[in-house]
Amino acid sequence: MIVDWQNGGFGIYIHWPFCAAKCPYCDFNSHVRKSVDQSRWLSAIRFELKNNAIRTQGRTVNTIFFGGGTPSLMEPETVAGIIKEISSLWELDSNLEITLEANPTSVEAQKFSDFNKAGITRVSMGIQSLRDNDLKALGRMHNVKEARKAFDIAKDNFERVSFDLIYARQGQSISDWKLELKEASSMAVDHLSLYQLTIEAGTRFGDLYERGNLKGMPNDGLAADMYDVTQELTLQHEMPAYEISNHSIKGAESQHNLIYWRYGDYIGVGPGAHGRITEGGNRIATTTTKHPEDWLRGVELQGTSTMDDEIISPDDQASEYLMMSLRLAEGVNMKRYEKICGIPLNNQLIDKNIENGLVEVVNHNLIATMRGKIILNTVIKNLLV
Repeated sequence: MIVDWQNGGFGIYIHWPFCAAKCPYCDFNSHVRKSVDQSRWLSAIRFELKNNAIRTQGRTVNTIFFGGGTPSLMEPETVAGIIKEISSLWELDSNLEITLEANPTSVEAQKFSDFNKAGITRVSMGIQSLRDNDLKALGRMHNVKEARKAFDIAKDNFERVSFDLIYARQGQSISDWKLELKEASSMAVDHLSLYQLTIEAGTRFGDLYERGNLKGMPNDGLAADMYDVTQELTLQHEMPAYEISNHSIKGAESQHNLIYWRYGDYIGVGPGAHGRITEGGNRIATTTTKHPEDWLRGVELQGTSTMDDEIISPDDQASEYLMMSLRLAEGVNMKRYEKICGIPLNNQLIDKNIENGLVEVVNHNLIATMRGKIILNTVIKNLLV
């Protein structure tokens, strides 16, 4: 079986499942708790890291990512303890990127200096909007003034700072988004993540939408126009899209997320974390228990939280690689696809999608066009028929 992960790299994802409040649009594995025993959680995460180190001996860690939930609710000592454990179990890349997701409330911003000392090299901030009314509608706990202040504090403590915005919000017009995006681009250091608001089943917004009570949502045409505007304005500010929703100056791409999109190996530690690891010649999908307290008890009482390991077939590996890498501006390396799958992509299907203006081929890379990226799921289905 082909061992392919080196083409994407090796990263470690730590999931911190706790938030101060649950946002109405969020379908991530996040939970609100009055208090968290961080010493217990640190011990459990360290134990799981040791289990995973046994399975990935000899690797060099390229990236570490603290996601959630709200990892900035962690104590800096907890973050430092996790990084120290990782450094004792694996070799670390000389250019190691360590990202922490953070909310821009004043309480969390005060920790930034300590997070820097703990080893964090990059912060990704969930600002989500530069309009107070929309922040309130999105269920966020900060206002614009707090967000800007927190962002300035982050810039004082980290060379690399990214922040997220959500567009295609309720009642938002093209002109509204243009103005807000120009403000964001003038603030940005080197990276922006710009996501279209999606309505997910099981969320508060999902329930409202099903009952017809989520008013002012843009139609598909307006949302597509906002996507086009996003590409145009970020390109003007020399922060083109290197992935559908992520924009950066050259060299400032999120190295951890590139491991996902380039189909490398990554360990997922924490409740509901997913991983992809190559072991014994097989590529394995790992999943863990989602509920935080169940995960914690599983580690403490049984010595493991992994619910299931599933061997991924070469065909499924190739499909996953296609689905992930088509999101990137660099696209799919068709020679790599063939090496993984054993057979090449269907040229007739490629040609049909080229004729429809959805993909193009550049130096053996299959790349989704601007039009193709808007309907990427359809393009992927077309190529895998």
